[in-house]
Amino acid sequence: MRAVFVAAFVAFLISLFGTPIAIRYFTRLKADQPIRSEGPQTHLGKKGTPTMGGVVFIFATLVAYTGGHIALTTLPKAQLRPTGPTATAIVLLGLFVFTGLLGFLDDYLKVAKRNSDGLNKRGKLIGQALIGAIFGAIALYVPAEKTGHAVVTTVASPKLSWVHDIDWLNITKIGAVIFFVFVVMSMSNAVNLTDGLDGLATGTSILVLISYMAIAFWQYRHWCADPSYNAGYCYDVRDPLEMALIAGAAVGALVGFLWWNTSPARIFMGDTGSMALGSLIAGLAMATKTVLLLPLLGLLFVIIVVTWVMQIGSYRTTGKRIFRMVPLQHHFELAGWSEVNIVVRFWIIAGLGVAASLGLFAADFLRVMSGAS
Repeated sequence: MRAVFVAAFVAFLISLFGTPIAIRYFTRLKADQPIRSEGPQTHLGKKGTPTMGGVVFIFATLVAYTGGHIALTTLPKAQLRPTGPTATAIVLLGLFVFTGLLGFLDDYLKVAKRNSDGLNKRGKLIGQALIGAIFGAIALYVPAEKTGHAVVTTVASPKLSWVHDIDWLNITKIGAVIFFVFVVMSMSNAVNLTDGLDGLATGTSILVLISYMAIAFWQYRHWCADPSYNAGYCYDVRDPLEMALIAGAAVGALVGFLWWNTSPARIFMGDTGSMALGSLIAGLAMATKTVLLLPLLGLLFVIIVVTWVMQIGSYRTTGKRIFRMVPLQHHFELAGWSEVNIVVRFWIIAGLGVAASLGLFAADFLRVMSGAS
């Protein structure tokens, strides 16, 4: 756990003190977020606020991951510490960085064109699909390796998972890669839709990533590959300590960024940050084998996507709107709620989903262990 805390603390410091530098730099470049004219009128006051802030916490996470690995060298080998970057790290950080680059391209085009269009929808979806397919193939096809007394699986599994693999839900490796792409695209766009109010996507992502840090570390402490672990229930995952390290680093980086991103925001994460965070969360869900738990764990993201789909579907079929505006946070803005009230209440909803998910994860472990005793 020491390495996870080191990574989180390093990322926090880099993000906390690095974000003001990014604010000054992007302000000087006039890289401010274009404001939609049809959006809530209160957003006109945000004009001039720089975007692309996701660059800061992506960089902070990468540096902190390296710092966490340095801390791992102080641990005894018996604790199954990874000696270098693993396949899991390549998949998770690869998704994080490359979807971040895709989002950066989108942000850059918005700034250059001085409008909110950016990269066209088809280009964005194709980019997400390609990135998801490349790292999905790595996650499913990089050969398993032997660690301790057990064979460690590939990063992701050809079986669908709840809090572990469901044996009868084998969708084959090709099907799993396609599903991997779907999860990456869904979460990347879900976090992107959630971003729009100061601190909303940042705070929600912190809650979700904290839960994945806890899940991954719990899996590390009850890992099938650990020869010293003899209890009746273990987790057949690959590199759980790496997952906890990456999630912890991302949490620390986001907390530092939130200091400047909370209302009134001095900088926005932009598509650079939101798309990167969504794909990282998707990768963690696949790697921890909790993908069917993700809709509850990311409850707020799901609510915002579902209401967005309902609005689009209703308008295209009947010409009528269900909500004043989507994404959902803007509906409440037009209803007269203050931005801070919306953000805090949405964080509460996100927290309820996280708490319920961790409760189900723990309940499954306790159920199996009580049955084995």
